[in-house]
Amino acid sequence: MLSPTRIERLRKLLLDEQQELHREFANAVATSDDVNVGLGNHMAEDATAAFDQAAAFSLRLGKERTLWQVDEALERMNAGKYGFCDRCGQEIDFARLKAIPQATLCMSCRKFAES
Repeated sequence: MLSPTRIERLRKLLLDEQQELHREFANAVATSDDVNVGLGNHMAEDATAAFDQAAAFSLRLGKERTLWQVDEALERMNAGKYGFCDRCGQEIDFARLKAIPQATLCMSCRKFAES
């Protein structure tokens, strides 16, 4: 079982990640350009704008998913259910949680899920 000291270290990692993601979202909103694809002077410019828009959207979705995972990990932590594999119920190794504090699967189950 994770010691209270380790739980607090992991909580700090999760809170730092949460804060960073919120900061990135705020910056993205402040610097976003509302580009209307299809209104440029040249098809290549429109294609570049469409590609940039799609790439930014994809990055945003990834960050939203990560933020959701971080929020879920903090909720599990507060409920005393943090650090256990969702699939097998075994404790997730501390090294894995240090690397990915929002992890929900142990390495064995993660490898199984990827195969």
